[in-house]
Amino acid sequence: MIAAWRIRRMTGAHWLTLYGLVLGAWAVLYAMQLPADLRAAADLYGAAFWAALCTVEPGLAGYPGVFAMWALMSAAMMAPTALPALATYEDLAATGAGTGRGFIELLAGYLAVWLGFSGLAAGAQVALSGAGLVTPLGESTSPVLSAALLAGAGAYQFSALKDACLSKCRQPLTFFMEHWRGTRWNALGMGLRLGAVCLGCCWALMALAFVGGTMSLAWMGLATLVMVLEKLPEIGRPVTRPLGAVLLAAAAAVLVTGLA
Repeated sequence: MIAAWRIRRMTGAHWLTLYGLVLGAWAVLYAMQLPADLRAAADLYGAAFWAALCTVEPGLAGYPGVFAMWALMSAAMMAPTALPALATYEDLAATGAGTGRGFIELLAGYLAVWLGFSGLAAGAQVALSGAGLVTPLGESTSPVLSAALLAGAGAYQFSALKDACLSKCRQPLTFFMEHWRGTRWNALGMGLRLGAVCLGCCWALMALAFVGGTMSLAWMGLATLVMVLEKLPEIGRPVTRPLGAVLLAAAAAVLVTGLA
């Protein structure tokens, strides 16, 4: 396997390139945000501002742009969480069980799952925006919607499915030993499974973007940190359920204050 694909042997230049790409994705997301002066106008004029903005610039909330935003956001947030699994695959491939092509297939399968999620999330955002439930920046305008998302994410933290997905993410070696086959396209299949497992860990937390705002870099940074910590075996286990309790409490607070 070529050196560029050996994650555990990556040099400083390789890491700088990788995280340069991640930072580049964050920079593009920052550039897609609404300027501060227009945000101030939105606060001043309220719903009328958003209606006028969407009329003048319909592409702002159009599906292609929203899909690109979700794809970039998923890539920027998931890259740090995927590295341990990719490095584990390469350790196994180094024994001769896999190839560089297999690594590319694994990565392609993983990315395909997150592109699919991005497509669904973009569709949801466009639909919610059209219904007036979120602003074109993806921030909920409804306390009921915000509370429902927070409560759903909080309850999911206690679910058996969340536990099952996290167990595989925290032990990638076990995951690969379970699914490794000597057949063609097996690496692609494992990539799809790995992406599905990762999505099973993170989809509910990602959906909270509609509470914090899909264009909020502060929310994205915090969510990325939480998802990285959750997948660490020693740190993640004490984090998952308390986080669920916090989210449920936040849902109750949002609902009470929003409807008061």
